[in-house]
This record gives sequence, structure tokens and C-alpha cells, in this order.
Amino acid sequence: MYQVSRAIYRELCRDIVGGREAHEHVLRACEANIERLVNDRHYFARPARTLFHDVRPHITMTAQPRAWQVVQNYVGIALELIEQMPRNGYDVNGRPLQCRATTRRGTACQRVPLHHNGYCPSHQHLAETEEIEVREPLAASMAA
Repeated sequence: MYQVSRAIYRELCRDIVGGREAHEHVLRACEANIERLVNDRHYFARPARTLFHDVRPHITMTAQPRAWQVVQNYVGIALELIEQMPRNGYDVNGRPLQCRATTRRGTACQRVPLHHNGYCPSHQHLAETEEIEVREPLAASMAA
């Protein structure tokens, strides 16, 4: 994933204004965004928009549409790479995977989650309620 964050920076590098501090800020934003995407993708709703929002103040006005396309394309590539990685019970950093749910005692569930939603078989009902919670606000906004 290091290569993806550096590729985003290299693409945006020529359009950055503001000197060395601006370049450092854009590089750190790219690295932090991809790192969060790798570690916490289930809770990262709009990674491309977040990264663009972080780097936009340092990009020239005329280059912002191109910067948006670059960010959107590379974040899409990163998501595809993450999906294709073999899990084998470990995340991309080599740490054991854990279910996203908590037990009744408030501790983290220790079971290995399923790949598609991050919950173990015992907590699949939580994934179903997440989908309902997302759809309800969308339906309400479309009705208004």
C-alpha cells in the first residue's frame, strides 16, 4: 500500500503550491488515508473524498479537477488490491483478524471474521442492521 500512497503523491506533486511544507502535508495525507483504508476500511465511508479534502488547499485551482480524478482512481485501485489480498486469518499488516463486534461484557469478540463484512458468524445480524441503517436515511432524503 506504500506504493499506492506514493503514486498518488507523485501524480499530485507537480500541482502543489506552497513550498516544502505543502508537499509534506500532501504526502502525509496520502499515507494516512491509505493506512486508514487498509486498517479500518469498514468504518471509512468515503476515502477518496476525505483525501481530496485534505490535499485540496495545496493544489492549484486549475488542477483540482485532475487531482480529484487522480485521488478517485488510486483509492479505487487500493480498494481493489485490499479485496484481492488473501486473508488467511491475518490483515495486510500481519495482525490476526478480529470480529468488529463486542461481547455483552464490552470486550472485543476474538473470533475470526468473514471476509465480506468483518463480522464472525455469530455476529452476522449486526452486518444486516448496518445495511438497514444506511438505507433508511437514503430513502428519507430521496422522499424529501
